[in-house]
Amino acid sequence: MAPLRASVYVAPPIPWYKPNGTEGGPWSPISCTLVYGATEAVLIDTPITKQQNIELADWIKTTIPGIKLKYIYITHGHGDHWFGTNYLQQRFPGVKVIATQGTIQHMKDDARSFPKSWGVQFPNMIDTDFVYADAITETFTVDNEQFIPTEVGHTDTNDSTILWVPSIRLAVCGDVVYGDCHQFLAKANTAALRAEWIAAVEKVENLRPELVVPGHMRPGEVPGVWHLAKTKQYLRDFDRLVVGGQAKTPRELSKLMTELWPTRFNMGALAGGCGAAFPRPAKKAGGKL
Repeated sequence: MAPLRASVYVAPPIPWYKPNGTEGGPWSPISCTLVYGATEAVLIDTPITKQQNIELADWIKTTIPGIKLKYIYITHGHGDHWFGTNYLQQRFPGVKVIATQGTIQHMKDDARSFPKSWGVQFPNMIDTDFVYADAITETFTVDNEQFIPTEVGHTDTNDSTILWVPSIRLAVCGDVVYGDCHQFLAKANTAALRAEWIAAVEKVENLRPELVVPGHMRPGEVPGVWHLAKTKQYLRDFDRLVVGGQAKTPRELSKLMTELWPTRFNMGALAGGCGAAFPRPAKKAGGKL
């Protein structure tokens, strides 16, 4: 049997929209990884919109002609990593969507909030015939090679996983690891949660991968192991600026992080994390603080 190979498709940035219909800025590019042998393949994660998934499916057809797409594995429940499942099942009949139980619950939670979140940000662009994953609790195989869903805990969201492919020492990391895009820290808004994220990255490091695919990376980036250290350093820099008191407002934090990480893409993701790091005090009854 031929050894496994892997290819990465990076869905390019697209604009998202505010409730008033104006553009809010670009969404980060999304990586979708195809791992395949001589006869079977697995896709890890999908992009957001119908058009993005049409382009992904065309790429898959070109990349693995004559090879069966057996599985689509979803790393976590953010919609920008699974909204393409229904369309891809139509393009690839018989493909099975799989994920851990924590990811499936997160998928359903994201779908419930869709009208006020994704549906506003990407109006009439997303296939809303949602197809959730089937639960997987153990390893699975593609061309008799082992694939290991690995739970790592909280990162930019809860119940994050990676897919570990030991035969080629490949870690497909979803949002556990980022490339040259600003990390989304809105849900990692305490020192404890940022420490959990660092611990999650270290779980990946302990596997000693030779190839690491971040969930968000610029087109053309190499899936190198250095993304692990860079992801951790970004979190440490953010934490130091907040906890150490160097940044006292979201604007100051954004400015300092941009100075430290000038090439990272998607200022909107950075702004969301900076705002969450300095939550506004809750109002008491009568509207007074």
